Amino acid sequence: MLIHICCSVDSHYFLQRLKNDFDEELIAFFYDPNIHPYSEYKLRLLDVKRSCKKLGVKLIEGEYNYTHWLEQIKGFEDEPEKGKRCNICFDDRLEVSVKKAKELNIKRVTTTLLTSPKKSFEQLKNAGDKVCKNYDREFIFVDYRSGGGTQKQFELAKQDKLYKQNYCGCIFGLTKQREIQNKLADELFSSINRQILPESIEDRIELYKKVIELEENKIDFNIVKNRFLNYRLLSAKVIVNKIVINSYILAYSKIRKNITKGKVEFKINNIYYLNRDEVKLIDINTLNKLANKNYKNTKELIFNPLTFKEELKIREKITNLAYDLSAIIVLDKIIKNSKYEIEINSKVYEDVRDSLIY
Repeated sequence: MLIHICCSVDSHYFLQRLKNDFDEELIAFFYDPNIHPYSEYKLRLLDVKRSCKKLGVKLIEGEYNYTHWLEQIKGFEDEPEKGKRCNICFDDRLEVSVKKAKELNIKRVTTTLLTSPKKSFEQLKNAGDKVCKNYDREFIFVDYRSGGGTQKQFELAKQDKLYKQNYCGCIFGLTKQREIQNKLADELFSSINRQILPESIEDRIELYKKVIELEENKIDFNIVKNRFLNYRLLSAKVIVNKIVINSYILAYSKIRKNITKGKVEFKINNIYYLNRDEVKLIDINTLNKLANKNYKNTKELIFNPLTFKEELKIREKITNLAYDLSAIIVLDKIIKNSKYEIEINSKVYEDVRDSLIY
């Protein structure tokens, strides 16, 4: 039987139930071009591989054909969950899965979407029956939600420490969900300099890579949640004499109303203090001393950034406060008598982050 896989939380329980109920080889097929961004796709695939390895199920990865998927749902972007967009999405993913089954000469096909409590049985059964009929395959409809199945599914996912995503997968469902929650859709933010930001998808990928390493080395671990203040820099620039100059904005830098103008008022320990909005400037040489680095200039720092933790340590050295939100800006050199025009559009917000303990 070929099983279309959507995520590890749904597939882990579903595959075990199928193993008990059907005496045949199971082939898992991960085909989910709807998942956005691509880093989220990679994270879900990483955990599906981990799940399938635990269960001894062969896994095949389909093509991440995101452009094709967008073309398929064009005109239905604003549909609600369980609406026409979802119908088209199911049709596309199931058709490709059934084609794969035919290619492999597998007669029976099903999907782990059936075990997701957020999906419609009727939509999935109609889509599965229709596409299987077109390709002379058999769609296996099973209800593993009833009789406490959904609760057992989540208990198993928690027990085996699987990655539990907090949105269905597509960009349209995500943005609508975050609008309702009045929450920043930081899943769609990625640092342009490849710095791994806290509670970003890239941060979660690193965590689950470590999970795999710990499991392979048979080291006990747990995943705990911590509530913290998260930060995203959306845009920033520094202007001197009407020219935008290279600058590097340290994490948790904020400015009231996002814009300010000021001159250097005084300097202490190579930290330059502007006369407006708590802004502090340091040059690249001072940064190198504080961080024990050897950057030639700010441009090199921009493209080869410090880690987020390193930035926080520098902030604490400068301000003596772990919770400081003053704007701290790194420049190639400080021009004392010039006026600095500074724009920083950033967000500080309450968030929850998974952490490993072992």
